[in-house]
Amino acid sequence: MKQTLEQILHSKKIKKPPYIIYNILGRIWQLIFSKKYGLHVEFKYDFRKDKGPYIVISNHASRLDYIFTGVPQLPNNLNYVAGYNEFFRSHLKMVFGLLNVIPKKNFTADIYTIKSIKRVLDNNGKIMIFPEGMNSISGANQPVALGTGKFIKHFKVPVYYSVIKGGYLTTPKYNLTERCGRVEVVFDRLFTPQDIEKLTPEEIENKINEAIYHDDYVWNKEHKYVYKNDGNIAVDLENLLYWCPKCGKEFTMKTEKNKIYCEHCGNAATIDDTYEMHPLDDTCVIPDTQTVWFNMQRELVKEEIKQENFEITEEVELGMLPDFKPLKDLKTSNIVGAGIIKFDKTGLTYNGTKNNEPWSFHIDTKDLPTYGMCTDLSRFYTFYKGEFVEFFPKHKTVEKWFLVTEEMHRLNGGKWKENIVKNK
Repeated sequence: MKQTLEQILHSKKIKKPPYIIYNILGRIWQLIFSKKYGLHVEFKYDFRKDKGPYIVISNHASRLDYIFTGVPQLPNNLNYVAGYNEFFRSHLKMVFGLLNVIPKKNFTADIYTIKSIKRVLDNNGKIMIFPEGMNSISGANQPVALGTGKFIKHFKVPVYYSVIKGGYLTTPKYNLTERCGRVEVVFDRLFTPQDIEKLTPEEIENKINEAIYHDDYVWNKEHKYVYKNDGNIAVDLENLLYWCPKCGKEFTMKTEKNKIYCEHCGNAATIDDTYEMHPLDDTCVIPDTQTVWFNMQRELVKEEIKQENFEITEEVELGMLPDFKPLKDLKTSNIVGAGIIKFDKTGLTYNGTKNNEPWSFHIDTKDLPTYGMCTDLSRFYTFYKGEFVEFFPKHKTVEKWFLVTEEMHRLNGGKWKENIVKNK
């Protein structure tokens, strides 16, 4: 019987990447991309000649982070950990397999991932992970995924880290168009094995959150680096900043070219090539940075979900991963059904169809700290009983679904806490 893509993926015994192939590809990427993206690197502690196994962690600024972190560490070859679902996309499948990238089902337990990492480290390999689980939505960090502290403590190998600055501004989550300018990457040492021995998992996570935290908008408010764009730097930003800070209406924000504005009250700003926002006139109410605006939306959601009968609903198409043929044309899943998703104090419920049959499921808030996002703010995903499910909403509500889900998880006593260094 023919094996499924999942069976093939999980049957592979991950080894260290082939040194020659890894370095040939790495040097090609270095020649092509270092100048293009304005890559500047600093090693505060240069661990590239350190012997033995180790782990490198980083903030996850953009979809280009494999370049921003991999090229500076050459000639060292590292096993990267990437989202499980990405291995089903045809344009990534071959290179992921060639470089022995390790799959991980984000925001859920994955024994295969742990076994693969152990095999590599036991063979004196090096692991590269992005513990937030997905690249930044807002331009600043989310807290690291649940279990990161236990993961680090389990392996007890040296841990180094990098902080990527300018990566989000190069490829913001709200619009996938590249805007090249400057990217700075700083590497340093975080934990020795002796440090890990003394720390609790919670203390380890707190130190990681503090070490890798970065806000691109705050950073560039100081540096004023220009990011080249086609004059459409604001386009689709309303998918992220959906609330008007002047009239308080939701989903009335619109964008065109370099302008974001409210259809209801006229509140507006232009955005320059450094991502600085400029109110259109003295009557406009515009937060200091996009991150401040984003965090204001979170605070409003925190209050909204306290209402006794709170719920949100949305019409969606349902996407799932293929069994046998990899996804083509940059697709992230195959549409297999449609229905309604609802979120209330109990969690997430889907009622609809799957493969022309009725299908429904429910995930409790304690088991759903957040979602994943494959590309931009047009869709989001989670795992139900280990199976990837992706939602394509009819309306531009994705970011509010994230905020509601995260804050309801916390309100109901969930373990994934808010990032205590968010205002750093």
